[in-house]
Amino acid sequence: MKKVDEISTLCGIEACVIIFSQNDHQPEVWPSPWGVQKVLSRFRGLSEMEQNKKMLNQESFLKQRIQKAQEQLKKQMNENRKKEMTYLMFQCLNAAQIIDNVGMNDLKDLSWMIDQNLKQIERRIDETQAEEVVANHAENVIVREQGMENNVDAMQSQHWPLDFTNNNFGDVLPFENGNNLPNGLWLY
Repeated sequence: MKKVDEISTLCGIEACVIIFSQNDHQPEVWPSPWGVQKVLSRFRGLSEMEQNKKMLNQESFLKQRIQKAQEQLKKQMNENRKKEMTYLMFQCLNAAQIIDNVGMNDLKDLSWMIDQNLKQIERRIDETQAEEVVANHAENVIVREQGMENNVDAMQSQHWPLDFTNNNFGDVLPFENGNNLPNGLWLY
């Protein structure tokens, strides 16, 4: 009952316990008879599908546990096989040849593992090259922007000799008609 209380508190769920015993004529209940009635009425208010959704009997519970254990065993066997093939690969690399007592299944698995490692290496090379291209492009953009800023600074530091202070525009901008007015332009 203490464990159910802890689980109920930690998970934030409503729970109840009813314990029947051959020796006691009254069952033990937790948290209280009223609390048990509240949880049971809420449970009964659910649809049958909802009630059975996570309900397990001992047989289905054991089947579920066996299935999970088999999945974990299969996963662990795959991990162990990969480690065996890695060890075999390093043995072959150290000997600079394939060891004599290696069977056909081991050779096939070793070949598959080498192919997977090569694909991973090729992916990493492609990623690294792409990162370098992006970095070089960004660097070129920065250099171009700095070059443009330098050109603007150089243009601003030069003084362009235009003298408009004496209002004699004809001296600076002579026009063809002699009146210092462009052809076709008339003042009103």
